[in-house]
Amino acid sequence: MSDDRTKPEGQLPPTLAQQVGSKADRKLRAQRSDAHVWFGLGMMGLIGWSVVTPTLIGATLGAWLDRRRPGAFSWTLALMLAGLLLGCFNAWYWVTKEDAAMAQERGDRDD
Repeated sequence: MSDDRTKPEGQLPPTLAQQVGSKADRKLRAQRSDAHVWFGLGMMGLIGWSVVTPTLIGATLGAWLDRRRPGAFSWTLALMLAGLLLGCFNAWYWVTKEDAAMAQERGDRDD
């Protein structure tokens, strides 16, 4: 009986080892692409929390200072802005660190 999926003339069908190897390669590629998706989502969460946390701490501390020492100067706004700047710097630090690690990994893989 002839198989409908015959190879062109002169080309041998793949061996079992070749079939298993190709399936394993496809599975590994799929796992790596899934890992990149989850890594990206995790990085977005890390960046979000690294900005939000210092901003909220600054706003809370500022509100507490405004209640304790009322005046013309708003500690809430000042410390919230300081927390936001600190959070943005923190996010920038993490992104550059991860970018350098990914670039190094790509460089190591190319060698």
